Amino acid sequence: MPCPNAALPQAGPSRPALDLGDIFRAHGQTYREKHTLTDAQIKAMRAIETCRTAALGGHVDLCDSCGYERPSYNSCRNRHCPKCQSLAQHAWIEGRTQRVLPTHYFHVVFTLPSQLRPLAMRNRRRTYDMLFCAVSQTLLDLGRDPKRLGIRISTAS
Repeated sequence: MPCPNAALPQAGPSRPALDLGDIFRAHGQTYREKHTLTDAQIKAMRAIETCRTAALGGHVDLCDSCGYERPSYNSCRNRHCPKCQSLAQHAWIEGRTQRVLPTHYFHVVFTLPSQLRPLAMRNRRRTYDMLFCAVSQTLLDLGRDPKRLGIRISTAS
């Protein structure tokens, strides 16, 4: 472990004052009581709440030079945890950036009305299948329209 007393530059960005785990620990229980969550969402929240805390155990880092001790707590390793997945996320974004064509493109977002969210949460596969089908057809129709683009949009098959 690098000695905190040594004049070595610290690697990486400084940590924010609060992180998602802090917010979940402070307000997660109240949020869970007021909202309907899936088992997977509850599991992810609880993992993030305990990530790198004494609840998951850990060890003590000890500097051989000066005897400085610092606790290091274990990670939750949940795929939704921003602490555990930040390096993987950065690598994924970098990989996607490498694949972007040097051309103009449009980012299109389709959303469901908020009134449909409870239905979508209970019937995810069917709802999202229907949404993607409607989105696909809408984009193909808009692309074909000579008043708009007048082109044939490629579809992945």
